Amino acid sequence: MWGEEPPAQALAALRTYASRLRKAFGGSVLRSEAGGYALHPDALGADALDLRRAEELVAAADAAREDGDLCRARTLSDEALALWEGEPLAQVPGPHAANQRARLAEWRLQVLESRFAMDLEQGCHAEAVSELTALTTAHPLRERPRELLMLALYRSGRQAEALAVYTDTRRLLAEELGVDPGPALARLQQRVLAGDEELARSPQPAPRGGPPPLKPAQLPASVPDFTGRESLVKELSDTLAGAGSQVMAVSAVAGIGGVGKTTLAVHVAHSSRTTFPDGQLYADLQGAGAHPVDPETVLGGFLRALGVRDTALPASLDERAALYRSALDGRRVLILLDNAKDPAQVRPLLPGTEGCATLVTSRQRMVGLAGAHLVDLDVMSPEEALTLFTRIVGAERVHAEREAALDVVASCGFLPLAIRVAASRLAARRTWTVSVLAAKLADERRRLDELQAGDLAVAATFELGYGQLEAHQARAFRLLGLVEGPDISLAAAAALLGLDRYEAEDLLESLVDTSFLESAAPGRYRYHDLVRLYARSCAERDEQPESVRADALGRLLKTTSRRRPACTRWNGPGTGSSTTSSLPVTRAWSRTRRRRRRTGSTRRRRACSRRPAGPPSGPSRCPPPWICCGSRRT
Repeated sequence: MWGEEPPAQALAALRTYASRLRKAFGGSVLRSEAGGYALHPDALGADALDLRRAEELVAAADAAREDGDLCRARTLSDEALALWEGEPLAQVPGPHAANQRARLAEWRLQVLESRFAMDLEQGCHAEAVSELTALTTAHPLRERPRELLMLALYRSGRQAEALAVYTDTRRLLAEELGVDPGPALARLQQRVLAGDEELARSPQPAPRGGPPPLKPAQLPASVPDFTGRESLVKELSDTLAGAGSQVMAVSAVAGIGGVGKTTLAVHVAHSSRTTFPDGQLYADLQGAGAHPVDPETVLGGFLRALGVRDTALPASLDERAALYRSALDGRRVLILLDNAKDPAQVRPLLPGTEGCATLVTSRQRMVGLAGAHLVDLDVMSPEEALTLFTRIVGAERVHAEREAALDVVASCGFLPLAIRVAASRLAARRTWTVSVLAAKLADERRRLDELQAGDLAVAATFELGYGQLEAHQARAFRLLGLVEGPDISLAAAAALLGLDRYEAEDLLESLVDTSFLESAAPGRYRYHDLVRLYARSCAERDEQPESVRADALGRLLKTTSRRRPACTRWNGPGTGSSTTSSLPVTRAWSRTRRRRRRTGSTRRRRACSRRPAGPPSGPSRCPPPWICCGSRRT
């Protein structure tokens, strides 16, 4: 058991092991005979030893192959190979165990080679290419897998690649062993080089002992009330349509949580299905949560969907990524990677050849993906927002209270998720009017609490992204939420955060990359209305004691009191080129905003007239004096 160097207490250790085996399996399994021990595995039952079961399955497969039943032979071989889990006799010491490990590993390779040979006999060479590629990578000096790979490539119409396998084998054997390929491989190379028609003739594929692997069609269902985004749908669809002429066609859609990235991507993917006839792969990478999915796990699922057996799945990330790219070679497949964390999570999941395309959604801007087509998704225009609200609630109820409906979508900040939640609540309560909902959403302190329905909640969506921020980013996110006004300058933000201009700019730009903060213009930043409410609630919850918030506002007041802020007019959300609305809806929205601004300005002036002079002593909701100037901004 231990070879020539047994431990000092070998006999005692052996008796201890024998005692433990008897306790585990019973005295009839391990018996004392002729001064030693004899193992009787029959006492355990016919299927107790996986090795014996595997040997029986392989023997049955050989018999079925001799009888011409290749389908059954392949099925039995797969069952035998599925019994392998890791290294045989792992961590068992001694030369005998090492010899048995080598013997069993060699036997498994022979079973694999036999199974691949049956694949080629049945004409399944195209499916076998990816698995044989992985096998030759794992065992580069073994000639039989390379011979099978050459044959599979040649019968798939890839003569040049088959010859390249031979060239690589000859070079590798010469460098490592100083020998040439064996006669079988050399004869195959000559037949491939001569274009042997008999060698290229492949029989018709036969059933594989079960249903053939389906073409992957993993896209989630598209929402029936998809609204707007016409220009972006066309832009992304045109990019995907050009995948045949690009080595790596990647489009990455970024935006804040709830802006509709997944909805847009799924809609575009469904509309582009005819461009990718070989299938569509989908994975939720869960990048906004606390536990993003490992690329190895995603690749395992993709490879299974592409027809790779579990027994052929490599263990390492690099090997799985290489096999994945090989499996996609020559196919036209669309890959949708939803909710990605960062470019590092995405890179191993990208195909490597022309014909395939990848669509990525993320809250993080994928600036690290070389050659990617980047799309920043904005909120809806007022007209699109009202259309979505109407489709969910019903035209009759909305047309009867159009002004109230405009108030609702404005309170939602034209964010698709917020509009869907609000509309779903109203649709589920037939006794409510639109005005009732508008009144509920008018209270900023309660707005985020009102925007939840079932498992949909705007605040919960923001919370996922907030939890991914680093400590210094989270602090800046909270403090910026204390500031009233449409946007804030870099200088004012630096004072609020207690940083110099360059440190503050780096920090704010990192928040822009997470889509929490928007860069309204060079040196100016703003929050979405609902994000600001959430940031303020985080500040009130996490910035303790209250003096911390008061000190931040005091620094801001001290800085801005020495400067005359520039005057400007804020156009509001939905004014970008991607969210242009029609004139009637924009006018209605503007009337609503002006009415709110007049009312709010009056309340603020009254509140400020009652405040004592001097800097704020606590985190009061009353805005600082520079906001009361109407058109002036921080």
